[in-house]
Amino acid sequence: MIMPETSTSLFNRLRFILVETSRAGNIGAVARAMKTMGFSELVLVNPRCQGALEDPEAVAFASGALEVLAGARIVGSMAEALEGCHFAAAVSARLREFSPPVWTPRAFAGHVAGQGGRNAALVFGNERFGLPNQIVEQCNVLINIPANPAYSSLNLAQAAQVLAYECRMAAETGAAQPSAIGFHGDAASVTEIEGMYEHLERALVAIGFLDAGNPKKLMPRLKRLFSRTQLETEEVNILRGIARQILKDRVD
Repeated sequence: MIMPETSTSLFNRLRFILVETSRAGNIGAVARAMKTMGFSELVLVNPRCQGALEDPEAVAFASGALEVLAGARIVGSMAEALEGCHFAAAVSARLREFSPPVWTPRAFAGHVAGQGGRNAALVFGNERFGLPNQIVEQCNVLINIPANPAYSSLNLAQAAQVLAYECRMAAETGAAQPSAIGFHGDAASVTEIEGMYEHLERALVAIGFLDAGNPKKLMPRLKRLFSRTQLETEEVNILRGIARQILKDRVD
């Protein structure tokens, strides 16, 4: 049985984010991939093609998904793109040394389908350069699509179609099993977690644990550690409280 598209349905909670897309046709093709699977929220971060949403190539490749294009938002930063999201996944064929945990499309779909009321995002990079490490590190997980190791190249719309399909299947067949933890607080948003990292970094610099001039890989490692925990808002507040007290003590 197909799940009704209520406000808590995954179809209304999943956002597709395209970062610095070069070809307007690829934006249109992603819109088509989204619509065929029942998704509609599309956000573009600094597209490299002018007038991306009205470009004739985008319209042609959308092939009937013009309402997805018409409803898309263009923003100037990842902070704007991820506003209101509680869980974000970077989609990349390239694994990183300090990436968040690596999940399959199916694992991501099963997880977000079971997070009723919590907004999620899929983040896709530029066709040629992919996603920079800084953006990958802002995400909770990195999605690597299993493919032929001898030729694992998928274009942008193909990758979006795979993810949209898996998310639709998860939404229709039911939510993931709940955690064994008895109490669940409100999931921290991506914006709240990023603010915590900045606050924590200032505190670590203040006590001399982190050298601001030579930070090496400490913060990416900490982000990787926390990305495995699925932080709640109260937990973020606790960590920020610790950082606040450290900074206060250094001033006093």
